[in-house]
Amino acid sequence: MSMLYSEEVMDHFANPRNVGIIEDADGIGEIGNAKCGDIMKMYLKIENNIIVDVKFKTFGCGAAVATSSMATEMIKGKSIDDALALTNKAVVDALGGLPAVKVHCSVLAEEAVKCALADYYKKQGIDHPVIKEAEEIMGHDDEHEHEIPEE
Repeated sequence: MSMLYSEEVMDHFANPRNVGIIEDADGIGEIGNAKCGDIMKMYLKIENNIIVDVKFKTFGCGAAVATSSMATEMIKGKSIDDALALTNKAVVDALGGLPAVKVHCSVLAEEAVKCALADYYKKQGIDHPVIKEAEEIMGHDDEHEHEIPEE
C-alpha cells in the first residue's frame, strides 16, 4: 500500500488531525460519494471571520481520511476567504500527491469545507455565493440516505 501513497498521506491516515465533533459548531458540512462510499462531515467554529476550530468525521478509505485531515489543517486558524479558496489540488499537493483513482477524495474534502461554510452563512442569515455552490454540490450528491450517526 505504501508504494501508492506518499509518506504524508500515510501519516495523515495513521494519525489524522482534528478528528471529532464540535458540539456547538457554527457550520457543518456533510458530503458523500455513492460510488466509493466515502462520507465526510466537517464542523467549523468561526469567530470574527477566522476558523478558530475545525473537526471532521470521515467514513471511507485511507485517502478520504488523509484528505479530510489535511484539509482541516490547511484551514484551521485561517480566514473564511482563505478557506473558500482551498482547492482539492492544494490538498493533493500538500499530501505529496494521490493515486489518480483517489483524487476524488480530495474533491470531497474541498466540498465538505464549502458545505460547512455555506451552512455557517445560512445560520448567519447572510446570502453568500458559496451557498449556491454548496446546493449545486449537494444536488450532485445522489446518496443522501447515508448519514454519519451522531454519538
